[in-house]
Amino acid sequence: MKNFALIGAAGYIAPRHLKAIKETGNNLLVAMDINDSVGIMDSHFPDAEFFTEFEEFSGYVEDLKLQGQKLDYIAICSPNYLHLPHMKFALQNGIDVICEKPLVLNTADLDTLNRYEKEYGAKVNSILQLRLHPSIIALRDKVQAAPQDKVFDVDLTYLTSRGKWYLKSWKGFDEKSGGVATNIGVHFYDMLHFIFGEITHNEVHYRDEKTSSGYLQYERANVRWFLSIDANHLPDNAVHGEKSTYRSIDIEGEELEFSGGFTDLHTQSYQRILEGKGYGVEDNRAAIKTVDVMRQAKLIENPTNPHPLLAKVKKHS
Repeated sequence: MKNFALIGAAGYIAPRHLKAIKETGNNLLVAMDINDSVGIMDSHFPDAEFFTEFEEFSGYVEDLKLQGQKLDYIAICSPNYLHLPHMKFALQNGIDVICEKPLVLNTADLDTLNRYEKEYGAKVNSILQLRLHPSIIALRDKVQAAPQDKVFDVDLTYLTSRGKWYLKSWKGFDEKSGGVATNIGVHFYDMLHFIFGEITHNEVHYRDEKTSSGYLQYERANVRWFLSIDANHLPDNAVHGEKSTYRSIDIEGEELEFSGGFTDLHTQSYQRILEGKGYGVEDNRAAIKTVDVMRQAKLIENPTNPHPLLAKVKKHS
């Protein structure tokens, strides 16, 4: 049984980590979040220590170390801009990391993590759960079986409506979240790299606080992409659940169906990490570089390969 800590226990994604720690037969010793709405912990680890200040949390972790009760992993579910300092803390204490995406906000931070791993002998593991999804693995196999000169035409569309709270939270600030393309898109860019190989071209056609669109070329695919949190862009056939969403990956007229099968992917990710098969720092480089470039790229006003939804957005902007 491994001993875990968790930073960001009140966050949206934390319940999946709590569940994964429990389902892999491990123990949560301590959790931390500046917010105290963490009743979800009672369903999994009611005896875990909990702190609302990082200084108290870090002191507790260091006390454990002195008592010979070293933590094996720190799971990090904090806001994107805090991932790097929280990982640094874990690595400096010789504790392995399991961190949510995006691992960091830019490629320079990846280089920093490589140095910390080497210096302190601990390892960073990341959650890239789409790589474990059966439909995505099947598509990757199909692409690899196709003639080597075959380049696929792909449309990626992801709309997930968010209320006014979103832009007032840390997610609404580019320096904290990385912007829409990073916050809701980074795992899709990792998926595209995983399936279609190295990226060879990256252009951005539209970018505002709610919406981003552009065109990517990979070794085996040309991808028109559109991401938005603006409910005004949702098509009529959007799914109206907890939040209205529309997700489509169209590969030459064939829809990739991957709406189901997500519930256990964090637990599977944890199992792989515990077996020493986790995705590390360099596995994240392609996707982090992709969003890093998108954030700074000059917009192309009249692109030759616009996403079909782009005209609708420009009409209303």
